[in-house]
Amino acid sequence: MNALAAVGVEVHGVARGPQATPCIHHQANLLDPGRVYSLLKTIRPDAVLHLAWCAEHGKFWNDPANQVWAEATFALAQVAADAGVRRFVGTGTCFEYDWPKEGDCGEFKTPVIRHTPYDVAKTECCTRLEAYFRSAGVAFAWARLFFLYGPGEDQRRLVASVARALVLGQKAQCTRGVVTRDYIEVRDAGAALAAITLGTIQGPVNVGSGKGVRVADIATMLGRLAGRPDLVELGVLPDRPDDPPRIVANINRLQLEVGFRSKFDLESGLAAALEYWRSRERQ
Repeated sequence: MNALAAVGVEVHGVARGPQATPCIHHQANLLDPGRVYSLLKTIRPDAVLHLAWCAEHGKFWNDPANQVWAEATFALAQVAADAGVRRFVGTGTCFEYDWPKEGDCGEFKTPVIRHTPYDVAKTECCTRLEAYFRSAGVAFAWARLFFLYGPGEDQRRLVASVARALVLGQKAQCTRGVVTRDYIEVRDAGAALAAITLGTIQGPVNVGSGKGVRVADIATMLGRLAGRPDLVELGVLPDRPDDPPRIVANINRLQLEVGFRSKFDLESGLAAALEYWRSRERQ
């Protein structure tokens, strides 16, 4: 929402509770289609950017609510089309892909595959929305998010857990960190989503940095930036079984068709994450 507001568009945000974002707030439950229909008919937006889903850390992979949100998303699509929305952007996940052992995930090159109820629900939702919006004459894009980090993330996630431990002067215990991932700073991801929403691109589009980095290198970079490399302990935690060796985005569509460029490189993003946790601990 910050990125959309920054370019001067009128932004309406819908959430169950108050949100600290620069937009016109509407308190509503998106699982209530009647309330959503009333809101959309009143606001009459040009475009909808749909972000809501079950996302509780450690639970969302197998949460039965994945199917509930898939159905709610399709209901939102129907009322959006009926309300005259001309563009709808949904958010998927890099876990939809059948990750190649070498090379990057491409929207039209890399097949999708079933991993967990979470990614299955996302993939099925995308397929259903694409067919529906094609018949309804509504432009549709599906943003597949890669690995986000930055202000506000759950402290149990990789960057947050290591950064928080370091600013507290505690040991940052990690796995060996041998897998490669594509991490994008959350504000960059927000700016990319804003650009997709305001643009004309249709179909799936990857939202990532386009750069692979080993998890171990993220942890050690955080240790160096914090001035406490001695606190980073690699190999203390067990590696996850069957963890895919590489998940990295091909971002040609994002760069060439959307025209998006990241503001943060990995080092500046991790430095900002450290400062965020320093400020939290000072409060």
